[in-house]
Amino acid sequence: MPRAALSESVAPAMLGLAAGAAACTASPAAWAGAAAAAIAAPLCWYAFAARRGWVPLFLAASLLLPPLPFAWGDSGPHLAPLFALAGALGSLTRIRQWRFPITFLNLALLLLVGALILSVGFALMYSGLTIALGSATRVALFGIAVFVYFSAWPARAGEAQRAATRFLFCIALTAALFGCLDFVFQLPAPAGYGPQFIWLDSGVYRRAQGLFYEASTLGNFCAFFLIMIAAALSQPSRERPLPPVLLWAGGIVFAIALAASFSRASLAAVLIGLFTLAAVERRRWLRPRTAAAIGGGAALAALLIAFALPEFAQGYWARIVFSFDNAVARPDRVLSGRLDNWSVLAAFLAEHPWRTLLGIGYKTLPYTTYLGRPLIADNMYLSALVETGIAGLSALIALHVAILRAAWKAIGGRNAFYAKWIFCFWTGEIVQMFSGDIFTYWRVLPVFFWALARAVAEGDDANPGG
Repeated sequence: MPRAALSESVAPAMLGLAAGAAACTASPAAWAGAAAAAIAAPLCWYAFAARRGWVPLFLAASLLLPPLPFAWGDSGPHLAPLFALAGALGSLTRIRQWRFPITFLNLALLLLVGALILSVGFALMYSGLTIALGSATRVALFGIAVFVYFSAWPARAGEAQRAATRFLFCIALTAALFGCLDFVFQLPAPAGYGPQFIWLDSGVYRRAQGLFYEASTLGNFCAFFLIMIAAALSQPSRERPLPPVLLWAGGIVFAIALAASFSRASLAAVLIGLFTLAAVERRRWLRPRTAAAIGGGAALAALLIAFALPEFAQGYWARIVFSFDNAVARPDRVLSGRLDNWSVLAAFLAEHPWRTLLGIGYKTLPYTTYLGRPLIADNMYLSALVETGIAGLSALIALHVAILRAAWKAIGGRNAFYAKWIFCFWTGEIVQMFSGDIFTYWRVLPVFFWALARAVAEGDDANPGG
């Protein structure tokens, strides 16, 4: 479709959306919807018209905006996918300028998306239209992250890339700081929040979720930027994207937010990523000065938590000790009941081995009664096998291999910082996926893929489609 024709059809629709929402003033929710539409309409037009404008706009909205207060879906509607949709429509007007190099990583991403799309048909077959529509929606949300990757690759090197990194770090730091405040003051949770709590002597408290839907997403998000900070500090001073003072201050905020999320899997991912970075940068990290600086930063964050929130720090440490002491004797308690769900899924696969060929539909387990009752797998690999079959699991494993391979090859190049960042983080992410469905974290996954695009970029030419 010519760009002019598409523009003529999109612009009136966006203006009509704003006008229609402004007319609905019968309730506070309607006022909120009208305000959101009035703000979103010009931003959507910018995302549509600007070649790259939708990417930072989407990332900022996904990290800093809560869902709208409407009873729609599990969590309420969010503005960020609207900006991605506008960016996609704008990209259609420049589709002849897109370039898709055939690489192992690009093919792995497209194969995984294809496996997810294929599984939606089986969601319809086994679980009905409503659940199939939900499955298709979650495929589309995952597709946004892939679209961010292709829009940001290849990336222009130099000061523009450093400025984009600083922008992303600042909005991420704001989101993490809000996560800390969320826990300290127990702020009202966003719509559709996960009911995750900790029990202390003084009462029951909701785990830090920040502006996200549940605590594990915040923890995974903080793990990503803690690895980023460590990778940046391992760079020569002239190659660091941010000043050391801001990196150290950010490290303390992200560490506190990670602790407040109470996500042990995210903490394990950080430790694995740091050990990986230490192996990659062994010459630099083995220096006493570097080791002392990193150890001092970690100790400072721990002391701040201990002095500011002593009861929380004691409860957090007790949880870690309990996990180590009972890993063998009571593994189901340590894994928060996951083993029971895993046993049900394993029994289903044993009784219906042919289901492993094509699966029962992406992200249908928490909603379908096809297995007798809804289940939350909390295991990316097991859920991929049950929901998307051997094809989906194989594509997921191929994606892991492709990401690590591409990042490792780029470590010695000009994008070494981004390559070390994503390589070390993804080693921990692979392990964390054993206890969480990471690809459902649609609000933070595009940030990961944005960094991946920076890591594997090979040329200075910008992708015109982005």
